[in-house]
This record gives sequence, structure tokens and C-alpha cells, in this order.
Amino acid sequence: MTVRILVATGEPSGDLHGAHVYAALTQRFPDAEIEAIGGAHLRRAGAFIRAPIEGLGAMGLVEIITAVPAHYRLLRSLRRDFRARRYDLVIPIDYPGFHLYVAESARAAGIPVLWYIAPQLWAWRPGRAVKLARAVDRLAVILPFEPAFFSKAGIAAQYVGHPLLDGVSRPDRPTARARLDLSADVRVLTVLPGSRPGEIRRLWPAFRDAAMQLLDTKACDVVLVAGTDRGEYPGSARFRVVRDQPRDLLAAADAALAKSGTTTLETALADVPMVVAYSVNPISARLLRWMMTSRWVALVNLIAEREIVPEFLQGDVTPAV
Repeated sequence: MTVRILVATGEPSGDLHGAHVYAALTQRFPDAEIEAIGGAHLRRAGAFIRAPIEGLGAMGLVEIITAVPAHYRLLRSLRRDFRARRYDLVIPIDYPGFHLYVAESARAAGIPVLWYIAPQLWAWRPGRAVKLARAVDRLAVILPFEPAFFSKAGIAAQYVGHPLLDGVSRPDRPTARARLDLSADVRVLTVLPGSRPGEIRRLWPAFRDAAMQLLDTKACDVVLVAGTDRGEYPGSARFRVVRDQPRDLLAAADAALAKSGTTTLETALADVPMVVAYSVNPISARLLRWMMTSRWVALVNLIAEREIVPEFLQGDVTPAV
């Protein structure tokens, strides 16, 4: 009997992790039929894309509202397939707002759910753990303290290691600088404004202007921008926008200006000093502040349970140095 699996992602970083999951699944179950909700990474991995993620990814409660119609159409289609038992297993990856509904619908139809990269309920809205327990069979978590947290809610969770540590080859500084045609003595600032169009639009002006000031004051010699395939970076003529080489950009850097999220872990693993910033719609920010249970937003600070890197949020995200 052929096993049918759905791998569901909702934004670019999840799509990247999904490509690795797809590769592992095809190696272990070569005869399985695997479909994906995904983007460029899963396409390149060879997955059949039953629905694209373009138009789905959003951060902030207000921002998500604009993407509701696309999410609703996809969820309605998935529910039909779940009732028809099109899949034997559903694997949601991260993207908790939408995937919680996907998981609930799959499990209601009797389809097992294995969630990879669990919602960060330990940071905000821990009460949702009850709802999550009803929606999943197992969690595959990527932070070492998460199994203990989720076990208290009656959810079977197994720590599987962080994907950033999974067989990743990181270039050394001389190699990265050679690839980027940078000399050994230049001082490099790497700017990481995110992958979602919305977060790039909100963060880029402040990131750009701060980097410009650092160039003007001779605090750095070169500014590298980690760009996405479709990202737009107006006013970047004095910078180098480099797409699809994030590990080289970090290995070559003397310092980084990074948006919060997995980016902060990648930067820490590259042993690069950083400043972290993030901004969402003001209404979203007030709601999130009300729901948060953690003092910090940067993952490196959350894991360390103390401020290792400075955080600048909302109104504090300015180019002032």
C-alpha cells in the first residue's frame, strides 16, 4: 500500500526546512506519494506542490487579516481532501496560526499529525497548549527545553535537534570573503532584514539608514545585505545585495544587524556580534505584548534566559546610532 504524505509550510524559512524533511522522507519511504504546500525550496527538492505559499506568509495579527482569503480557500480545499482520506500523514512545519486549523481538520478526519518545529507557546499564549494537544499526535521539537514544557500539557514531544546544526557545512572567514571578493582587512556589516515581504518593508528603511550612517562615520567599510529572490531594497546603491548566500554573508561579517527569529541563531552560530530589531503593525504589537509571557523576542536571549544581544522593538527601531 502506498503511503500518502502532506508536508505543509507557510513561509520561506518553513519551505527551506520542508525541503530537508521531504528529502529525508523520500530516502526512508522511496515509494511514498508526497505532496507539499511550499515554495522554491520544496520545488527544487522535487516535491509536487499542491499549493504554493506565495501570498500566505504574514507576521502580526493585523497583517494576517489581509491574507485571510487565501488561507481560507486553502483550508477549505484541504478539509475536502482530509475527509476523502487523500493523505495517511500530515506534517505541518512551523507557521502555527494557520497550521493549527490544518492539524485540527486532519485529526478530526482521522489522519495522524506530526508537527515539526512546534509553536513557541512557552513564549506567548501558553493556554493554547490545550488546543494543540487536541490537534496533534506528536511534536518534533528543535529546542532542548521544549519536551518538558509540552509534556506538562500532555503532548508527546521529542527533541530532534535544530535544523541549523544538521550536517551544515559553514565556510570559514577567508573562504567566505574570497567567494564574496572581499579583502581580509575590510570591516563588514551584514544586514539581515528578513524573508517575508511585509517584514522587509517595515524593517528595511531603518536598517538601511543605520547602515548608511555606519558607512558615513567610517565605522564599517562594506555593507552586505542578505536579499531574497524577490526582495526589494530601495536606496541600496552603496550596499551589496547578495541573494542565496546567507552563510557566506555571516561568515564574512564583523557585525550584523538582524531581524528577530531563526536569523539570530544562525548569526550566533557564526559567532558574529549582532543587534536585533523587529517591528509589526502597532495594533498587532499591543496585542502581542498582552499575550507574551517572555521578556525577550530574540531566540538567543530566550534560550539563554538572559539578554545576550540587544533588542530594539517597535518605536525603538530607528536608524539612530
